[in-house]
Amino acid sequence: MPPSSSSNSSTDGYDLVLRLLLGVLAIVVPLAHFAWLSGNITAYLTGADWVPYQPTAALLHPEQVWPRTGETSLLIGARIVPVLLLLTLGVAVGVVWARHTSRSGGRKQKITDMAKARDIEPLMARAITDKARSLRPSLKDAKNIDAKDTGILLGNLQGTKHEVRMGFEDVAVAIMAPRSGKTTSLAIPSILHAPGPVLLTSNKAAGDAFTTAYEARAKAGRVWTMDPQQIAHAAREMWWNPLASATTLDGANRLAGHFLAASVDASQQGDFWSKAGSNILSQLLLAAALDERPITDIMQWLAFPADRTPLDILRDHGFTAVAAQLKGTVEGPPETRDGIYETARQYAAALLNSEIAAWVTPQKDVPEFQPAQFVTSTDTLFLLSKDGGGGASALIAACADAVMRAATAQAERAGGRLDPPMLAILDEAANVCKISDLPDLYSHLGSRGIIPITILQSYRQGQKVWGDAGMDAMWSASTVKVIGSGIDDPDFADKLSRLIGDHDVETTSTSHSESGKSTSVSMRQERILPPDAIRALPKGTALCFATGMRAAMLDLRPWYLEPGAADLSAASARASKAITARAVAKHAPTQTDFGPAA
Repeated sequence: MPPSSSSNSSTDGYDLVLRLLLGVLAIVVPLAHFAWLSGNITAYLTGADWVPYQPTAALLHPEQVWPRTGETSLLIGARIVPVLLLLTLGVAVGVVWARHTSRSGGRKQKITDMAKARDIEPLMARAITDKARSLRPSLKDAKNIDAKDTGILLGNLQGTKHEVRMGFEDVAVAIMAPRSGKTTSLAIPSILHAPGPVLLTSNKAAGDAFTTAYEARAKAGRVWTMDPQQIAHAAREMWWNPLASATTLDGANRLAGHFLAASVDASQQGDFWSKAGSNILSQLLLAAALDERPITDIMQWLAFPADRTPLDILRDHGFTAVAAQLKGTVEGPPETRDGIYETARQYAAALLNSEIAAWVTPQKDVPEFQPAQFVTSTDTLFLLSKDGGGGASALIAACADAVMRAATAQAERAGGRLDPPMLAILDEAANVCKISDLPDLYSHLGSRGIIPITILQSYRQGQKVWGDAGMDAMWSASTVKVIGSGIDDPDFADKLSRLIGDHDVETTSTSHSESGKSTSVSMRQERILPPDAIRALPKGTALCFATGMRAAMLDLRPWYLEPGAADLSAASARASKAITARAVAKHAPTQTDFGPAA
């Protein structure tokens, strides 16, 4: 042992001396060259001759190299200036090295190990433009195509100017925490540059997509706003008939399903009371639709189960089997019947609110919103509802569903696809737009030119609404997945990390022995982006998973950093001010609130 320890100490001593020598040389050599170069420049400026290459002499004895140059000039030119140049060089080398190590050492290296432009070429400008020509007959012969007509901008490939776009046959899910850019970098830019009709669901108005995009979309076409809970205090300038598509049993079942989904989670929708309440609601909605009654009439029938009007309507229109089912429930045990009807009443309770009901019942001098006409236009439909809006959010979901179904029918009539395509941004979908079979719709909407972007705050939020199987189906069917900052679910973060994959990391190990020091290099597998790095994604960045391609890291492009942002900001401010003015006017105290004036 002692000889070995002595040998190691001697080797370490030699290494230390060698490093000191290299360090001195790293300072002296450039300093000598700077002294020779700077001294020559100084001598030349003072009228002396340029001396041959003598860096050592210039450093040690500048007065001998330039004997006719003044002492002060030599002090500055051959002493002070070389030192300053050496310090500048050292700082520059340090900065470059720091940047290099930050890129090659930590998380930055792992990010750069992700997709390059060639890995996601189908999402790049040339490929996405060629794809747009094949998908949209109206662009087939166009020489120049605007970028907005080729696809939806997701961001730039990190650290580059390469734009990454999803095409007009893709369907997307975006999982982004609040204030991570889901509205400013995804929803608003998509709305502003959409070539065709736009549908947006939201639970906010002021300072959000509604106010930012309202004026811009009004220039593209008519803006329809459905605001039953007065989030934007919008005037009622439209009404929509939810019973228009409920004249068949399937249509009535879908409409009833929206009321069910808005009221209970996916895990509870299969129990007896929920299913029975939904069935009664479906039967009554069918009767109201067949008799061309307003939807609010079902509340009268729910309040009085003995009312035979819906039974007679169903029989008169040939729905005898449905009438028999309704009759069996009405004439069943009172305890069971009352429980079923009370469940149905709770689902449709929002229709008791006259302010909400007015948006879905015929209104004089107010145009009716027609989904079939909307999908062939360049209009915009804003659907606003509060979180946990119950029946109100059911109407929002029903309207969004009716628009997408009308778009599907129109695409079939137009040869298979809409041109221009329709954009459906389902922001806060898990709160205000719970379409129960949305995961199933994802499998074919893209092929119809209907581009849904469902925006969620977390993966678990989607599981709560559509169940584990439904959310997994939507995730799998989405051809583009965007993951922003704020992912705090460890299981989901680990799932993403595994999807991104591993890379080889070079590991260097050093060992000491009697014969000296030896170094070996080996390779090991390591996650490109571990779960903790995914959780710590900085704001302004996002992960992009596209079908058949490696995961890419994106730099998001918020609307307020784009050309024309000043005009949009001014428009948003005007719209927000108008919302405030309407709210103040609505809630302003009147004279009767405080008694008669003195």
